[in-house]
Amino acid sequence: MIVDTIQNASKYFNAHPLFEKAFEYINTTDLANTAPGRYEIDGSDLRAIFSDKNGMKASESIAKFECHNKHIDIQLCFQGTEQIGWKSREKCQVKQGGYNEEKDVQLYSDAPDMYFQLTDGQFAIFFPEDVHAPMIGDGPIKKLVIKIKI
Repeated sequence: MIVDTIQNASKYFNAHPLFEKAFEYINTTDLANTAPGRYEIDGSDLRAIFSDKNGMKASESIAKFECHNKHIDIQLCFQGTEQIGWKSREKCQVKQGGYNEEKDVQLYSDAPDMYFQLTDGQFAIFFPEDVHAPMIGDGPIKKLVIKIKI
């Protein structure tokens, strides 16, 4: 997992061949005025998901404590304050059902080891080994999730 500000994004371009394109999309898109929904950036290899929702209680988010096998998530909070729970996948013990191939998601019933907060212009990068519980907070949260195919 990586947590940083959008101003430092170029430090991570070498972590994956599509990171530079993903952050270029972030920097050239009018985030505040993009309607919630899914957008293709580079076919199925690079997709954007915009959301504008009220934050949820930690217990609601932890009920869908998730990770992905085939994608890396760049999650950018661009309005509001979002708290996210995290735990290393290798430390998770209790799978919640099987892996959903279609949605590329594995859920766990474990509790996060830590929580951190994202505010305007801060992002987190979640690799397949990062189990995460996003969207914890009070009030509206506008965010962008970029899905990068591994």
